[in-house]
Amino acid sequence: MNPPDDIPHSTDPILVVDDERIFLSALHETLRRSGYEAVACNSPLDALAELRRRKFSVIISDQLMPEITGLELLAQARQIQPFATRVLATAVLNLDTVIAAINKGEIFRFIIKPWLHEEFIATVKNAVQRYQLICQNAHLQASTQSMNAQLVDLNRSLEQQLQLTSQQNLKLGELNSALETNLFRSLELCIHTMQTFYPSLGTQARRVNQLARVMGQIAKLSGDEQRTLESAALLHDIGLVGIPRQIIRRWQKNPDELPDAERALIEQHPILGQELASFVSQLDQVGYIIRGHHERLDGHGYPDQRIGENIPWLARLLAVPAAFASYLATDAVAIEKIKAGANTAFDPAAIRIFMQAQAVANVPRRERQINLNELRPGMVLASGIYTPNGLLLVPEGKTLNATYIEKVLNYNRFQPLVQALTVYC
Repeated sequence: MNPPDDIPHSTDPILVVDDERIFLSALHETLRRSGYEAVACNSPLDALAELRRRKFSVIISDQLMPEITGLELLAQARQIQPFATRVLATAVLNLDTVIAAINKGEIFRFIIKPWLHEEFIATVKNAVQRYQLICQNAHLQASTQSMNAQLVDLNRSLEQQLQLTSQQNLKLGELNSALETNLFRSLELCIHTMQTFYPSLGTQARRVNQLARVMGQIAKLSGDEQRTLESAALLHDIGLVGIPRQIIRRWQKNPDELPDAERALIEQHPILGQELASFVSQLDQVGYIIRGHHERLDGHGYPDQRIGENIPWLARLLAVPAAFASYLATDAVAIEKIKAGANTAFDPAAIRIFMQAQAVANVPRRERQINLNELRPGMVLASGIYTPNGLLLVPEGKTLNATYIEKVLNYNRFQPLVQALTVYC
């Protein structure tokens, strides 16, 4: 069955809007040279007309323009094309205004003029990746809705024709299997996106999922609650795909030292995670749990500053393994941090369940992402190191020594390696 006409395509072009023609031309050429199809408008009103004529994957708008501001344009663009990723470019940063726009969902990212070419292209790449993920989920949702409609028809037919019960039940089972397959593919697509964007996020999600699975069994959750918790565990950090990698690394290493603007971006990732999960109808409750997994019992969490039992029970359960897996420390140190957060960050009942689960769960080894200059003898590679041409330099699971490290560094001097490096903690 073909998808509806209003479902976007991941190859839709980028719309750039700026009243300065010279800058607009340079921006258009930069995108073209980077392999993107772009449409340039020097008037926000012309841009709105263009948005009504065709679909775009990303909208990049200057803030200060004579007819309407960039924020006003992007707010209207959200009504016309809600799937498109909206990016604001500004030379004068009003942090309160920008954060308010992010909170309301009017923009996905903001960039400050002037910017470095590499940073700008990385921002565009992240914006396009977000749009592609939304497109994939939109197609899956359309397929699922079609199957749900078929299920409704079959149920009605069952009531009318009892003599066909056996045959129709078989068909119903096949459709339910297809729905489960679609849901599984949605989850795998999200994990693959996380793994590609920031490798350690994928492994971390699987660590949390294994712990959450055992915790749900210990807590005697119902079948629906168990599935919700396990799915939320896999997708709890999917919202981070909208944040630059260097900000994620700084957050993981020194969260208390983030500038206000970067902290504001980080604290929006549970909201973006809920938004992405909601594109699949079966995951509405999963998105609700994702949104709450960074809340704290003392009300100092985010994004909603909920307190105590106002935080959903499944979100309180998820918060513990999610924090445990995110700490850049040994498991023993991470457990002590979890215990120290009882009654402030974490629910004591959730900690008790976690401690029982941690003792028996089959959890993947802890990983962290590093730069080439951080390689040290004794580190064990969590993924192999490959050349840009696909030649294996060092295999996964290899314990590094000075010779291997020098081999990698020498190759990088000759031909820079572009992949992220992950090692076991």
